[in-house]
Amino acid sequence: MLCCLSLAEFGRLDLLTEDDTQFFERHGYLRIPSVFTPDEVVELAAELDWLIEAWAGRSPGWSGDWRSVYMDPETEKQSKLVAMHDLYFYSDAWMRAVTHPHLTKAMSQLIGPNVEVHHSTMHVKPPETGHPFPMHQDWAFYQHENERYIDVLVHLDDTDADNGEIRFLDGSHKEGARPHITSNASGPCTPHLATDQYHLADTVAVPAKAGDAVCFSIHTIHGSYINQTQQNRRIVRIGYRDPDNRQTDGQSVGRPGLMVKGRRPRQAEQPLFSINGPHITR
Repeated sequence: MLCCLSLAEFGRLDLLTEDDTQFFERHGYLRIPSVFTPDEVVELAAELDWLIEAWAGRSPGWSGDWRSVYMDPETEKQSKLVAMHDLYFYSDAWMRAVTHPHLTKAMSQLIGPNVEVHHSTMHVKPPETGHPFPMHQDWAFYQHENERYIDVLVHLDDTDADNGEIRFLDGSHKEGARPHITSNASGPCTPHLATDQYHLADTVAVPAKAGDAVCFSIHTIHGSYINQTQQNRRIVRIGYRDPDNRQTDGQSVGRPGLMVKGRRPRQAEQPLFSINGPHITR
């Protein structure tokens, strides 16, 4: 149930057709094939591998009682996630990636004429015990006032059921933000939706090829299974938003991002961004 478009076929910057934008509005996600060329993928993958060795953190990943539902006890002990934020602060190749004209044009077709980068995050599932993700909305991690926020998964490896492709609860974005579980018996935990109400088995799998981008609404419920292969599953998430979509809490709150399409409208009495820190006032 995927709506796809090939750059080779259309050969233009307007990646998305009217059918594509309607598909996104109806289902809450969209796969865009071949946003990045094979040569670009090779460069981005090499840079990502360097970032993994030089900068990225390794941890057991998300916390919460959901882990016992998604993993057996032995796998749960070994499960790891390799991650870091804002790759473009460390690599010019990833700066080019988040400002890529094909990608930013597509985002402007979905968000509107003004598009701001909010963040980027590395998501690498290591071999065999690579971290699964429980059902959740990304809104829970960086809360915004409205739906004009899209996350993009840049694929550097082919994904499928074996290495934990992204999976979406079709149309779930239409009901907006939902309350998430943020604590359990042992204390605070990573936000996620109740495992007895939201199931990966009910989701639509969206396998993708290296160079593809899979985009989805900040309100679309999604998750993924564990990586059971012998190779890393390398994906980078990039968040794009309308600059007028005010963030109320979470990751990078109060921090301005790069304008990659259009202009940043000025709010009434809004000061210039401070050179002494990231905080802004609106």
